[in-house]
Amino acid sequence: MDSRRVTAPLDRNLFGSFLEHLGRAIYEGIYDPGSKFADANGFRKDVMEEVRQMGVPIIRYPGGNFVSGYNWLDGVGPKESRPRVLDKAWNAINTNQFGTNEFMAWCKAIGAEPLMGLNLGTGTPEEAAALVEYCNLDQGTKWSDLRRKHGIVQPHRVKHWCLGNEMDGPWQIGHMTASEYGMKAQDAARQMRYVDPSLQLIACGSSGPFMPTYLEWDREVLEQCYQYVDGLSLHRYFTNSQQDTGGDSSKFLAMNLSMEQQIEETIAVCDLVRGQKRSPKKLWLSFDEWNVWYRARSGDATNGHRQEAPHLLEEVYNLEDALLVGGLVNSLLRHADRVKVACLAQLINVIAPIMTNVSGLLRQTIYYPYNWALQYARGSVLNLLVESPMYDVSNMGQVPYVDVAGTMNPQDGKVAIFVLNRDLSKPHVVEINWQDKMPGQVLVATMLTGTDLKAFNTFETPRKVAPEEFAKPTTSGGRTKFEVPARSYVTIQWSA
Repeated sequence: MDSRRVTAPLDRNLFGSFLEHLGRAIYEGIYDPGSKFADANGFRKDVMEEVRQMGVPIIRYPGGNFVSGYNWLDGVGPKESRPRVLDKAWNAINTNQFGTNEFMAWCKAIGAEPLMGLNLGTGTPEEAAALVEYCNLDQGTKWSDLRRKHGIVQPHRVKHWCLGNEMDGPWQIGHMTASEYGMKAQDAARQMRYVDPSLQLIACGSSGPFMPTYLEWDREVLEQCYQYVDGLSLHRYFTNSQQDTGGDSSKFLAMNLSMEQQIEETIAVCDLVRGQKRSPKKLWLSFDEWNVWYRARSGDATNGHRQEAPHLLEEVYNLEDALLVGGLVNSLLRHADRVKVACLAQLINVIAPIMTNVSGLLRQTIYYPYNWALQYARGSVLNLLVESPMYDVSNMGQVPYVDVAGTMNPQDGKVAIFVLNRDLSKPHVVEINWQDKMPGQVLVATMLTGTDLKAFNTFETPRKVAPEEFAKPTTSGGRTKFEVPARSYVTIQWSA
């Protein structure tokens, strides 16, 4: 551990999240006027308070597959005039009672920045530029004056925008070839920047390594729009299914390393196109969908049957899912030099760390490692030299049992480390060798562990998988030594 060895300053947007008009993420999730928890805007106060305390920095909206068939004009203006629309992506009814202005008000209330998704499926570059004008210009133009007519005087000034969603996917409304999308993204980016030159724009990268066009898509897209965008998106959902891991939990807990491979391969393509174009600009990555997701992924779990707020993608997360999410946090930290935005997909009810019902909310297992990253990863990501015993994983080779990431905040000197022990049967002794300066007192020492990898939380048993106190380690002679249990994710923070 050496505070002089820094990977990169940590962009807080690395720990963003995502809300799509899908299932109960919006309706019954964050917006529920009939709830006993609702405020005057219809926002659930219990959910707002939870997300505000977490400090989620940026939230992607409104999709997702949903956005490729969404007309943003349906969701603004007087609520009684808004149409009930069939969302073709999820076969559900969208009442449009919650739209762009409600989302902006909700973000402001919880202290998050919006990451706005644009419809480049059925939508046009002109419509994308119109939404920028509606959101970001003060007054005196068609769309800014319409916003003021809708009662929103101050512009929203949205900085980050996604140019479409998963346009490489045959499931996507408006799916097109890479060169077609690259041209459309280029046109949208130009028109949007005519309205507001300060925007940060993210082009659609591959939907994941499973795609037959993986990386080829990214190259062809960037050949068309490299000079017009700032970032490229990546998506990935991890599974402990027969197909991916053979149901082997020891392999599942190593899958964050395949996230790192995906990041590195995508960076390589970005930099290839940069070289070909002799561009001084270096793109960053937006990993704006990532999570574990494989159980609630077919049949009724993905078909809304034309209902309002259907129960869709309500994945139940267990202990091993939470351990891998901790590993995925570590992987994102290690690549903070190029990954500047990332969104845990999603935030409420839909493949989410937080679930709601009429009586309150529930923290799923994955809430804890995500929240620890939000609370304790601060300042700069440290480039740690980690030595660990290894184990063999099929198709992955030798994998270290112990996975560690760390940060140091230059402003207050606090140091945090995040330790995943992938060993399913044995604890491991961790020794930190402090190279340049000793830590102060231990401020936080907490862990997630348990004997049952398949244990999960419910509204009836909400703390079946919950943080436990970790014995505060002591430091002497420039070394800190402690033992991490089998099947655990440990977070420790020291003062300066």
